[in-house]
Amino acid sequence: MIQVTPQMRILVAVEPVDFRKGIDGLAGMCKSLQMDPFNGYLFVFRNRGGTSLKLLVYDGQGFWCCQKRLSKGKFRFWPKAGKVLHPLAAYELQAIQWNKDPGKAPLWRPLT
Repeated sequence: MIQVTPQMRILVAVEPVDFRKGIDGLAGMCKSLQMDPFNGYLFVFRNRGGTSLKLLVYDGQGFWCCQKRLSKGKFRFWPKAGKVLHPLAAYELQAIQWNKDPGKAPLWRPLT
């Protein structure tokens, strides 16, 4: 299980990738983007259709790779092209995973 913490460094690959790639293929994509996949960053990838996300992270012992595929529709919010990699905060990644607008996601909410 991947636990996303507020301290985690998250990078989104803005361009879609071929989702036939597994851990080794995604790690190779990180290297082609001039990033070391062993550095502890959580990398987020999207497929061409915009219906699935894959997360890749190295935890010091091995790689974790997980996928989320929407049953209906597409992920509506994604960083715009311009940069190859886009940094995200943990709350923004959670908003994207829930198909919500990360720009409208609160940094925190009071406990009631």
